[in-house]
Order: sequence, then C-alpha cells, then structure tokens
Amino acid sequence: MRCRNSLLAVVLLAVSTAGCATSDPAALAQNDPYEPMNRSITKINTSVDNAVAKPVAKFYNHAVPGFARDGVHNFLTNLAKPVTFANDVFQGEGGRAWETLTRFTVNSTLGVGGLFDVATRAGIPEHSEDFGQTLGTWGVGEGPYLVIPFMGPDPPRDLSGDVVDIFLDPLTYISFHGSDTWSAVRAGVSVLDLRARNVETVDQIERTSIDFYATTRSLYRQYRNSEIRNGAPDPQDTPDL
Repeated sequence: MRCRNSLLAVVLLAVSTAGCATSDPAALAQNDPYEPMNRSITKINTSVDNAVAKPVAKFYNHAVPGFARDGVHNFLTNLAKPVTFANDVFQGEGGRAWETLTRFTVNSTLGVGGLFDVATRAGIPEHSEDFGQTLGTWGVGEGPYLVIPFMGPDPPRDLSGDVVDIFLDPLTYISFHGSDTWSAVRAGVSVLDLRARNVETVDQIERTSIDFYATTRSLYRQYRNSEIRNGAPDPQDTPDL
C-alpha cells in the first residue's frame, strides 16, 4: 500500500506541476521553472514548521536526555542500512557496501538492535546512500527543482529515488499486526529526529538569509551533489591550470 501511494503521489505531482511553469529567465537559469509554486509551498512549509515542527523539536531536545535521543537516532539509522547497502551495490561500491554490512551486523548485535553505535567506536565509518544518489552516480540529472508540501526540496530524481527506496526496504514486505502503525510512527519519529538535530542550523539560515528560498535551494543542491560524489571535491570547482 505504501508503495502504491508513493507512486501515485509522484504521478499526481507531475500532472499538477505541468501547467505551473514560469517563463522568468532568472528562474529558468536556476533550473527552477516552477519557482512561483515552489516559493508558495516553501512559505506554507515554513509556517507549518514554525507552528508545529520546530516547537515540538525544541521540546523534544529539552525533555528527552541526550543519550536517549542518540539511541533513537542510532536505531533509525541502523534501520536504513539495508537500503544503503543495496544502493552501495548498485553504485559498484564494494568497499562501502562491506562497511555498511559490517556496521549493520555489529550495531544490530553488539549495539542492541542499533540503539548503540558500537561500529563507529570500532572505527567503521558511517555513510548513507539512497536511490536518488544512485541515479546521480549513473549520470541522471536532478530535473527541475521542486519543493514538496510538508517535505521540502525533492526534485524528480530524488523523489523517484524515494519511491524506489521503499521497495528496497525489507520492512516494506514484512506484514504483522500493527505494521501500518509502525510505519507511520517510524516516519514521524524520523522527521522529529531530523528536525531536532538541526534546530540551530535552520534558525541560523533563517536569520542570515536575505532570500531564504534561494538559500535553501542552493544549500540543498550543494548537499546532494556532495553526497553523490561521496564527499569528493567537485571537479567543476577545480582551477584550470
């Protein structure tokens, strides 16, 4: 059901944006043909964030001890390792795939189901991968910049990758009593964990940005491109000597 709903969302989004393109040269130069719509959605997302997500995240940071928050984060990160492993393999990254498998094994056992990050203490580096990154390594372009209601930036390549990652997650195929509730809680806690860990960062961006929308668009692209390169320097930024 989750897979079908996500696929439907992608189709509906493509249809709904088809007639929203702008002819503004500045927007087109940024590969942002839907900028007016994206800006409107960003305002809505920011309003919801300020009214709900940020206060909840701040309360969570204040009320829940640091070690407990770390445990939640470690557990969620460990749950995502099968998806990371699959994408490591798709990218032909054998060494990183082995690291992912080792981290998952160590943290799932010695780390009590992933609550404790024993692997990092053992010197096994952490990284994450998703199918949007995999598409990027295969040379697939980002596509027109998009902002999704209540989600944020998610251009077509990354949005499509989100759908594929659902299929790559083994938990998608495991059905048990309360599995739908589990999926909803996992998604909600993942959002809370991400927002809580970035409260100060987002606040700083909002305070220092002349154009918050343009800043987040630039930062998102820089972040995603760095992930696709696995942190390697951008060859386009290398001086031509």
